[in-house]
Amino acid sequence: MRRESKNMNNIETEQLHLTGRFTSAVDYARHIHIERRKGTDVPYMAHLLGVVSLVMGEVGYVRFPVTEDMVIAALLHDAAEDHGGLPRLKDIEHNFGSNVARMVEGLSDSLTEGPCNKQPWPERKQAYIQKLREEPADVQLISAADKLYNARAILEDYREIGPRVWERFKRGRNDQIWYFDELIKVYKSFGVNRIVDELERVVNELRQVSAKEAN
Repeated sequence: MRRESKNMNNIETEQLHLTGRFTSAVDYARHIHIERRKGTDVPYMAHLLGVVSLVMGEVGYVRFPVTEDMVIAALLHDAAEDHGGLPRLKDIEHNFGSNVARMVEGLSDSLTEGPCNKQPWPERKQAYIQKLREEPADVQLISAADKLYNARAILEDYREIGPRVWERFKRGRNDQIWYFDELIKVYKSFGVNRIVDELERVVNELRQVSAKEAN
């Protein structure tokens, strides 16, 4: 039986229950994501679990159910893009179902098998922005959570090492902030939520602390 409750915002929400599928997804992710975050010693799993935490934290704060499929897609959102492309996506579908695969595909800016075969950064990001405009609410929320985690990490590291943080990326300060700004426009066109609001706040703070570089 479906159990629904009202939160403090009077939104009817279905309770989120995690099953062994989530445990299997964690195991799946830890076997393929053995890398570290760009320019750091932080295990990549920290990013994935951080995005999962942000998505799960929106139960009762968004006007649609946050499901186990969404949580699994958040955990695997970089798997196809960074580790195997379309064959990886098909493996995710085989292991976790077509709904999870749909979301992972929507969260990927490339499905090529090798990183050397990806389109150049500007083309990929422009294409992702366009694609995101057609994605449903579940993909939008996970995407915003991913970008919020990234923006927070950049801001935190900027406070520590300054402009050197941009050396970790294919593009520098202006292009990175442009990309965040364009994504925020897409998210806001579908309505705001706590994650989008926080992402905008963090990006604006990042813009301010790094403003001297733009001169």
